[in-house]
Amino acid sequence: MAKSRTIFRCEACGDASPKWTGRCPGCDQWNTIVEQRRPEREPLSARLAQVLDAPLALSQIEVVDLDPISTGFDEVDRVLGGGLVPGSVTLVGGEPGVGKSTLLLQVASLMACGGRRVLLASGEESVSQVRLRAGRLGALADSVFVASETSIPDVEAQVDAVLPEVLVIDSIQTMSDPDLSSAPGSVAQVRDCAHRLVRLAKERSIIVILVGHVTKDGSLAGPRVLEHVVDTVLSFEGDRHHSLRLLRAIKHRFGATNELGVFEMSERGLSSVADASGTFLADRRPGIAGSVVVPTMEGRRPMLVEIQTLVSRSALTTPRRAAQGLNAGRLGMLLAVLEQRAGMTAASADVHASAVGGVKVTEPGADLAVVVALASSLTGQPLAADLVACGEVGLGGEVRRVGRLEERMAEAGRLGFRRAVVPASAPDAPTDVEAIRIGTVQEALQALGLATVRPRSRS
Repeated sequence: MAKSRTIFRCEACGDASPKWTGRCPGCDQWNTIVEQRRPEREPLSARLAQVLDAPLALSQIEVVDLDPISTGFDEVDRVLGGGLVPGSVTLVGGEPGVGKSTLLLQVASLMACGGRRVLLASGEESVSQVRLRAGRLGALADSVFVASETSIPDVEAQVDAVLPEVLVIDSIQTMSDPDLSSAPGSVAQVRDCAHRLVRLAKERSIIVILVGHVTKDGSLAGPRVLEHVVDTVLSFEGDRHHSLRLLRAIKHRFGATNELGVFEMSERGLSSVADASGTFLADRRPGIAGSVVVPTMEGRRPMLVEIQTLVSRSALTTPRRAAQGLNAGRLGMLLAVLEQRAGMTAASADVHASAVGGVKVTEPGADLAVVVALASSLTGQPLAADLVACGEVGLGGEVRRVGRLEERMAEAGRLGFRRAVVPASAPDAPTDVEAIRIGTVQEALQALGLATVRPRSRS
């Protein structure tokens, strides 16, 4: 009979120690050490009965083509570079209620309609609840099998019985291994369950999709090793009070990570949004000071997003600097550039900046649009409705060129925009878009009639 041993492991970082301590020596967090008991394993030398394969030269290794299988969802396939690869493990994370289970149930139904056998192991909902949701979404399919399981050995037994090509686990935090004494969702349980599912996917060439919870700061819950062992990490984002949902790849071993999928949530579930730019600008109201449109790039996809800023009098000693969908640190830098290089200051005012529609704009190509919107809000002068702005702003006030400007301008022209503020080195714009070429922030404000204050002289 195998003897049991006791170890103490941190629930925050997974660091193990032979005795209990109040503070974890690995991450310095208090009261995160928990006791774990598990059976002793045989020595490694006793388990290595087989002869190890000799290493091969890289040039002698046979190339195996890993053709992705379409999910039937255009926007999901766009993010994954064509679909899911057999034997791969995909982790989907997102805020509670954003629609992760709805998305994967629709993916399971579409793949089943394509001739794939799908097993959905739900640890959070009963089979009746899954059936009700599937009926509401119109996602009923005979090749989708549902089991309400929270034990990894039971899930493996269900896989042996159903022989699926796709396995969906909802969620990894509810799964547990009875051999471990820790509770479901703990670092040890998440780590070991993930390793067993990865081994299952590789040995049987099954597509495994895991649903993961996120913490209050937006990162995936559980140990960091969870993101390392899987092949793909997808982030499903959106505001529960708005209909738009965004899917992006944080890690993808089989393709690029710079694509974005756009969905719209309705009573019938999620639907792909082919014209993302038109959706983001559908409710735009021209003629408001502090508003400008920026053409951004998400992978190979150009998208137009409205940037809104509001500068108002502050009653606080330290005025607010709030950014929604934009980098707060970059907003502060652009305010400093606007003050030092163009003479416009908002030092005693609250500044709010937002990328409308729930999208996150992180690329530097939006710098010029933010600066122009801030100047418009400071002066109270609205910008032309058919104007877009794109360019990176440096600390010296210079405006730099960003990549793929031709595609950005073409998308702007398609939606009816006729003027574009671009860096002086930008390529020629489409024939129906007039390029306003500028070299500095001050030149941009002068070209748009916003430079009402002369830059401060520095002694």
